[in-house]
Amino acid sequence: MNVREWSALGLVGLVLGLGGCATNPPEAEPETETLPYLIGAGDTLNIVVWRNPELSLTIPVRPDGTITTPLVEDLPATGRTATQLARDIERALARYIQSPVVTVIVTGFVGPYSQQVRVIGEAAKPQALSYRQNMTLMDVLIAVGGITDFADGNKASILRTSGGKTQQFRVRVKDLIKGGDLSANVTMRAGDVLVIPQSLF
Repeated sequence: MNVREWSALGLVGLVLGLGGCATNPPEAEPETETLPYLIGAGDTLNIVVWRNPELSLTIPVRPDGTITTPLVEDLPATGRTATQLARDIERALARYIQSPVVTVIVTGFVGPYSQQVRVIGEAAKPQALSYRQNMTLMDVLIAVGGITDFADGNKASILRTSGGKTQQFRVRVKDLIKGGDLSANVTMRAGDVLVIPQSLF
Protein backbone atom coordinates (compact mmCIF):
# COMPACT_ATOMS: atom_id res chain seq x y z
CA MET A 1 0.00 0.00 0.00
CA ASN A 2 1.58 3.32 -1.04
CA VAL A 3 1.77 6.56 0.95
CA ARG A 4 -1.31 8.06 -0.77
CA GLU A 5 -3.42 4.99 0.11
CA TRP A 6 -2.22 5.10 3.72
CA SER A 7 -3.11 8.81 3.89
CA ALA A 8 -6.59 8.14 2.50
CA LEU A 9 -7.09 5.31 5.00
CA GLY A 10 -5.96 7.58 7.83
CA LEU A 11 -8.41 10.29 6.74
CA VAL A 12 -11.29 7.80 6.73
CA GLY A 13 -10.33 6.68 10.23
CA LEU A 14 -10.19 10.29 11.41
CA VAL A 15 -13.66 11.03 10.01
CA LEU A 16 -15.06 7.89 11.63
CA GLY A 17 -13.42 8.83 14.91
CA LEU A 18 -14.89 12.32 14.80
CA GLY A 19 -18.28 10.86 13.97
CA GLY A 20 -18.06 8.76 17.12
CA CYS A 21 -17.24 11.86 19.16
CA ALA A 22 -20.24 13.67 17.73
CA THR A 23 -22.52 11.06 19.28
CA ASN A 24 -21.34 11.88 22.80
CA PRO A 25 -24.29 13.02 24.93
CA PRO A 26 -24.57 16.80 25.07
CA GLU A 27 -24.69 16.76 28.86
CA ALA A 28 -20.95 16.01 28.93
CA GLU A 29 -20.22 19.54 27.69
CA PRO A 30 -19.39 22.02 30.46
CA GLU A 31 -21.96 24.66 31.29
CA THR A 32 -20.48 28.01 30.26
CA GLU A 33 -23.46 30.34 30.49
CA THR A 34 -24.16 32.04 33.81
CA LEU A 35 -27.91 32.33 34.25
CA PRO A 36 -29.42 35.04 36.46
CA TYR A 37 -31.74 33.63 39.10
CA LEU A 38 -35.39 34.14 38.18
CA ILE A 39 -38.05 34.18 40.85
CA GLY A 40 -40.55 31.32 40.75
CA ALA A 41 -43.83 30.41 42.44
CA GLY A 42 -43.13 29.17 45.96
CA ASP A 43 -40.01 31.29 46.45
CA THR A 44 -39.78 33.25 49.69
CA LEU A 45 -38.97 36.95 49.32
CA ASN A 46 -37.64 39.35 51.93
CA ILE A 47 -38.79 42.81 50.80
CA VAL A 48 -37.13 45.78 52.51
CA VAL A 49 -38.41 49.32 51.94
CA TRP A 50 -35.77 51.73 53.19
CA ARG A 51 -36.99 53.96 56.07
CA ASN A 52 -40.39 52.30 55.92
CA PRO A 53 -40.29 49.26 58.21
CA GLU A 54 -44.08 49.02 58.20
CA LEU A 55 -43.91 48.23 54.47
CA SER A 56 -41.06 45.71 54.80
CA LEU A 57 -41.98 42.03 55.12
CA THR A 58 -41.17 38.44 54.16
CA ILE A 59 -43.71 36.80 51.85
CA PRO A 60 -44.03 33.75 49.57
CA VAL A 61 -44.70 34.03 45.87
CA ARG A 62 -48.21 32.68 45.32
CA PRO A 63 -48.90 29.75 42.95
CA ASP A 64 -50.25 32.22 40.37
CA GLY A 65 -46.82 33.93 40.35
CA THR A 66 -47.88 37.18 42.03
CA ILE A 67 -47.18 38.87 45.36
CA THR A 68 -49.09 41.32 47.49
CA THR A 69 -47.41 43.78 49.84
CA PRO A 70 -48.78 46.76 51.76
CA LEU A 71 -49.96 49.34 49.19
CA VAL A 72 -49.08 47.00 46.29
CA GLU A 73 -51.58 44.37 45.17
CA ASP A 74 -51.12 41.44 42.79
CA LEU A 75 -47.73 42.34 41.36
CA PRO A 76 -46.26 39.70 38.96
CA ALA A 77 -43.05 38.22 40.39
CA THR A 78 -42.26 35.00 38.50
CA GLY A 79 -39.70 35.22 35.74
CA ARG A 80 -38.22 38.41 37.24
CA THR A 81 -34.85 38.85 38.90
CA ALA A 82 -34.79 40.24 42.43
CA THR A 83 -33.53 43.57 41.09
CA GLN A 84 -36.25 43.79 38.45
CA LEU A 85 -38.93 43.06 41.03
CA ALA A 86 -37.48 45.68 43.39
CA ARG A 87 -37.76 48.31 40.64
CA ASP A 88 -41.35 47.20 39.94
CA ILE A 89 -42.25 47.64 43.62
CA GLU A 90 -40.57 51.05 43.68
CA ARG A 91 -42.68 52.21 40.73
CA ALA A 92 -45.85 50.96 42.43
CA LEU A 93 -44.95 52.63 45.75
CA ALA A 94 -43.99 55.92 44.11
CA ARG A 95 -47.69 56.85 44.09
CA TYR A 96 -47.63 56.88 47.91
CA ILE A 97 -44.00 57.44 48.96
CA GLN A 98 -41.50 59.94 47.67
CA SER A 99 -38.49 58.23 46.03
CA PRO A 100 -38.92 54.77 47.57
CA VAL A 101 -35.86 52.52 47.76
CA VAL A 102 -36.64 48.81 47.75
CA THR A 103 -34.43 45.73 48.11
CA VAL A 104 -35.67 42.22 47.35
CA ILE A 105 -33.78 39.24 48.76
CA VAL A 106 -34.73 35.71 47.76
CA THR A 107 -34.41 33.54 50.87
CA GLY A 108 -36.27 30.38 49.82
CA PHE A 109 -35.38 29.12 46.37
CA VAL A 110 -37.66 27.19 44.04
CA GLY A 111 -37.41 29.09 40.76
CA PRO A 112 -39.50 28.77 37.59
CA TYR A 113 -39.72 25.42 35.78
CA SER A 114 -37.12 26.59 33.28
CA GLN A 115 -34.58 26.86 36.13
CA GLN A 116 -35.42 23.64 37.92
CA VAL A 117 -34.05 20.13 37.64
CA ARG A 118 -36.87 17.62 38.19
CA VAL A 119 -36.31 14.02 39.27
CA ILE A 120 -39.03 11.43 38.72
CA GLY A 121 -39.28 7.67 39.07
CA GLU A 122 -37.25 5.49 41.40
CA ALA A 123 -35.39 8.19 43.32
CA ALA A 124 -35.50 7.93 47.11
CA LYS A 125 -37.14 11.38 47.23
CA PRO A 126 -38.41 12.44 43.77
CA GLN A 127 -38.64 16.22 43.66
CA ALA A 128 -37.96 19.44 41.80
CA LEU A 129 -34.64 21.10 42.63
CA SER A 130 -33.58 24.67 42.04
CA TYR A 131 -30.82 24.64 39.39
CA ARG A 132 -27.38 25.79 40.48
CA GLN A 133 -24.51 26.72 38.20
CA ASN A 134 -22.20 23.77 37.45
CA MET A 135 -24.72 21.31 38.91
CA THR A 136 -23.86 17.69 38.13
CA LEU A 137 -25.75 14.41 38.15
CA MET A 138 -24.04 13.54 41.44
CA ASP A 139 -25.31 16.77 43.03
CA VAL A 140 -28.85 15.88 41.97
CA LEU A 141 -28.60 12.31 43.31
CA ILE A 142 -27.29 13.54 46.66
CA ALA A 143 -30.21 15.98 46.92
CA VAL A 144 -32.81 13.26 46.23
CA GLY A 145 -31.18 10.69 48.52
CA GLY A 146 -29.99 8.33 45.78
CA ILE A 147 -32.10 5.64 44.14
CA THR A 148 -34.40 2.92 45.49
CA ASP A 149 -33.61 -0.80 45.54
CA PHE A 150 -36.07 -1.23 42.67
CA ALA A 151 -34.38 1.26 40.33
CA ASP A 152 -32.74 0.31 37.05
CA GLY A 153 -30.10 3.00 37.47
CA ASN A 154 -28.16 2.41 34.28
CA LYS A 155 -31.30 2.81 32.19
CA ALA A 156 -31.99 6.27 33.61
CA SER A 157 -32.25 9.12 31.13
CA ILE A 158 -32.27 12.89 30.97
CA LEU A 159 -34.92 14.79 29.03
CA ARG A 160 -33.59 18.13 27.83
CA THR A 161 -35.44 20.74 25.81
CA SER A 162 -33.43 23.09 23.63
CA GLY A 163 -34.70 25.26 20.82
CA GLY A 164 -38.19 23.82 21.17
CA LYS A 165 -36.93 20.26 20.68
CA THR A 166 -36.69 17.63 23.41
CA GLN A 167 -33.76 15.23 23.48
CA GLN A 168 -33.49 12.09 25.59
CA PHE A 169 -30.20 10.42 26.40
CA ARG A 170 -29.06 7.65 28.71
CA VAL A 171 -27.12 8.23 31.92
CA ARG A 172 -25.45 5.62 34.15
CA VAL A 173 -26.77 6.42 37.60
CA LYS A 174 -25.93 3.00 39.11
CA ASP A 175 -22.34 3.10 37.85
CA LEU A 176 -21.94 6.55 39.39
CA ILE A 177 -23.36 6.01 42.87
CA LYS A 178 -22.71 2.32 43.43
CA GLY A 179 -19.61 1.78 41.31
CA GLY A 180 -17.95 5.16 41.87
CA ASP A 181 -17.46 5.69 38.13
CA LEU A 182 -16.93 9.46 37.90
CA SER A 183 -17.03 9.32 34.10
CA ALA A 184 -20.81 8.88 34.56
CA ASN A 185 -21.06 12.18 36.45
CA VAL A 186 -22.47 14.41 33.71
CA THR A 187 -23.29 18.11 33.79
CA MET A 188 -26.94 19.03 34.33
CA ARG A 189 -28.67 22.01 32.78
CA ALA A 190 -31.56 24.17 33.88
CA GLY A 191 -34.85 22.56 32.86
CA ASP A 192 -33.52 18.98 32.75
CA VAL A 193 -35.76 16.10 33.83
CA LEU A 194 -34.01 13.02 35.23
CA VAL A 195 -36.10 9.87 34.73
CA ILE A 196 -35.13 6.80 36.79
CA PRO A 197 -37.10 3.72 35.68
CA GLN A 198 -38.03 0.68 37.73
CA SER A 199 -36.19 -2.56 37.12
CA LEU A 200 -38.32 -5.23 35.45
CA PHE A 201 -36.93 -7.94 37.74
